[in-house]
Amino acid sequence: MTHRIWTLLSTAAAASLLAGAAFADDQATPPTDASAPAAAPPAAAPAPPPAPLSTEGWIQSIKLGGHIEVGATMNPQSPGNQINFGHLFTDKANQFVLNQAAVTLERDLDPKATWLDVGFKLQVMYGMDSQFTQFLGELPHQDNRNQWDIVEANFLAHLPVLTPGGIDVKLGQFSTPIGYEVIDPTGNFFYSHSYIFNFGIPLKHTGILTTTHVNPMLDIYAGYTTGVNTSIGSPGGGYNADQPHFVGGFGLNFAKVTILALTHIGPEDPASSPFTGIHSKLRYLNDMIITWKPNAKLTSVTELNYIKDDGFSASGGGVAQYFTYPLSSIVTAGLRAEVWRDNNAFFVAAFPGNNDFVNVEYGRPSTAYNFGPSTYGALTFGLNIKPAKMPKEIDGLTVRPEIRYDRILAGAAQFGDPPGSSKDQVTIGIDLVVPFNF
Repeated sequence: MTHRIWTLLSTAAAASLLAGAAFADDQATPPTDASAPAAAPPAAAPAPPPAPLSTEGWIQSIKLGGHIEVGATMNPQSPGNQINFGHLFTDKANQFVLNQAAVTLERDLDPKATWLDVGFKLQVMYGMDSQFTQFLGELPHQDNRNQWDIVEANFLAHLPVLTPGGIDVKLGQFSTPIGYEVIDPTGNFFYSHSYIFNFGIPLKHTGILTTTHVNPMLDIYAGYTTGVNTSIGSPGGGYNADQPHFVGGFGLNFAKVTILALTHIGPEDPASSPFTGIHSKLRYLNDMIITWKPNAKLTSVTELNYIKDDGFSASGGGVAQYFTYPLSSIVTAGLRAEVWRDNNAFFVAAFPGNNDFVNVEYGRPSTAYNFGPSTYGALTFGLNIKPAKMPKEIDGLTVRPEIRYDRILAGAAQFGDPPGSSKDQVTIGIDLVVPFNF
């Protein structure tokens, strides 16, 4: 893939959907001949917008909640190093793990506000997943299986300026807006994550992000960050918080289709030795999500991804396709199919140590491994089982069994026991996600 291919894909997808919307508008034009039915009576005047919240109402809209996620991923190959290659948050083979225990204090913005509205989000997490989500330059990185992490710590504001929809502002530390899958398990269908989520997008940022609601169809995103998974500070620790980084793109909203196309551009390669002379080289992370709901039940999501690093002349990318369909009021079925190429064995890796992921980001020695450039294919089938009539305090409790097949479509073998001895891997995972609503 190249920048030109990515640009053509983005342009073609946007243009085709815009054309479809225009065609739908043309089809909806009312007849003008004399035989046309009489015009409907004029609609009633819209209700006036709600009044701004009082101080007491604003305080009452603050929410305290959280979630716990525990699970296990079985690997019949029983690798000696107990690692499921190609996985991150489910990389521990044949082990029961505490993925996350998180507490969230937040006040959401009112999506219908026509006045200045403010909010915030603070989310603190403990568990194995923190090995992969910790900010560079923040909190001691200790070699523990379960660790602490600050996932979100940001201020929110809705500014009723410039456009009818106004501008939303997010300032502080926040999960990336890029990509379909997210850190919080309550926002995902599957227990395991895609190659795109693990290796093709950022996880978190420190900075500012603005969303301008130009009209009901178009949103514009623009912001400044300190980098991929990076807090603030000097480059002496090996990270690039002193360099400028851009995050931005656009969202298109149609009746049955939405498109979110975002990019993050900036230098990410460690400044520390032995990686000299690459501190200012750029890394481009591009992602597009096309969501289509052909009917009330079926949901299709297509994700396109391309990443390029100038410092190491490395590139990768691919596509993931999701389908979800409710089988009953309790059970929903999902399918994810993905192909992702790592052209230079630079992005995809396994991290046996509890701190290897962060060490690699810093440019420090680690036990991470990869056996060469490969094209990865993965097919995952899973269920979401949400028992009915749960107490309101844990409403949304979900059991997520899945079976996943990974295959090296081209290039070096990465799976098996010993590692690198097989081009195939089957994993069977299941987790329990318990949300808490106080």
